[in-house]
Amino acid sequence: MKQILSKEERWNLNWSRTRASAEGYFQIQRPIPTLRRNITSKKPSSKCPRQLRTHSRLLKEHTTTCCVTSSKVNVSQPQRSTPRSIYDVSNNNILGFGANLSQDHPGFNDLSYKARRAWISELASAHKIGMPIPRIAYNQEELQVWKTVLQELRDLLPQHACKQYLQAAPLFNFTPNQIPQLQDVNEVLNRATGWSIRPAAGLLHPRDFLAGLAFKTFHSTQYIRHPSSPSYTPEPDLVHELIGHVPLLADAAFADMLQTLGEASLGVDDKQIWHLIKVYWYTVEFGVVREGSCVKAFGAGILSSFGELQHMSKGTAQFETLDPFIAQPKMSYKDGFQNRYFVLETFEAGRDMLQDYAMKAKLPQELQGSSTLA
Repeated sequence: MKQILSKEERWNLNWSRTRASAEGYFQIQRPIPTLRRNITSKKPSSKCPRQLRTHSRLLKEHTTTCCVTSSKVNVSQPQRSTPRSIYDVSNNNILGFGANLSQDHPGFNDLSYKARRAWISELASAHKIGMPIPRIAYNQEELQVWKTVLQELRDLLPQHACKQYLQAAPLFNFTPNQIPQLQDVNEVLNRATGWSIRPAAGLLHPRDFLAGLAFKTFHSTQYIRHPSSPSYTPEPDLVHELIGHVPLLADAAFADMLQTLGEASLGVDDKQIWHLIKVYWYTVEFGVVREGSCVKAFGAGILSSFGELQHMSKGTAQFETLDPFIAQPKMSYKDGFQNRYFVLETFEAGRDMLQDYAMKAKLPQELQGSSTLA
């Protein structure tokens, strides 16, 4: 469609999306096409190109309609129940972990560890939006895990983490002698980028987790991995969330890309949800970004792992360009380190790529195959 418009040199197509309203949440979930006259045109015209009128009709038939009243945008309900705000997103739709551990988990036979996980998970389940995040009195074993991981990463992160991570990390002042509280981290993020942390009891269902991102909310666990295995966790724990994810949530470009990924998930079918969670995996968890002639880590699974950082920096793995329009490889974290990493040129480029994917994925089939969308 953009090609049609550019040929006519009289129209610009813009895809607008809402930001937080005065109430602190979104009122609209889908990109809405808006047509604007190109003010630099030498040949103004009141008529749209014929091809554009055809595409416009299809868009009207298949996209969400909206109307603006006062300061709010009201959106008609799509066929799938789509959250309108973070209040519609569950933090209790847990797929696994939390207090229920698999037999191969390091803490499976540790009854006291499992009981403590259950207690922390119950606090997360009971949390309501707007309430302070519960403060956890972490014990010495948990503190030792935190200290061990920080010390392992101390020399590697400055060499292999992306510049945005290194610039944002000092905002949180992580020290080996104290495990940060999510409430304190949440306040820093609110000031930096307007993002929020919401506690979760375990591994959240991808639909709910991605939907949270659309509303600038990151769901985070509060429990710590088992002390017998400080350098490895089979699931997200607080160490992974804080060291791997939190600093980049304070970077505006990265946060914008992450929000775009969340927005792409709203109202789509289950097949697309699982496709998007793979895109998330290969970017937000294990992505790298180009800096000059080098690649630097921005994925939390790399940044929070001593072994993964070393493995990535050796350059023995494959480095590929991410294409969200094709099927992604199977996600794996139990078979050792990643054998491929996907490279972004910039976070802004990643955002634009995901915006493009979201737009095309939600268009009707007639438009998806049109060469005018290329």
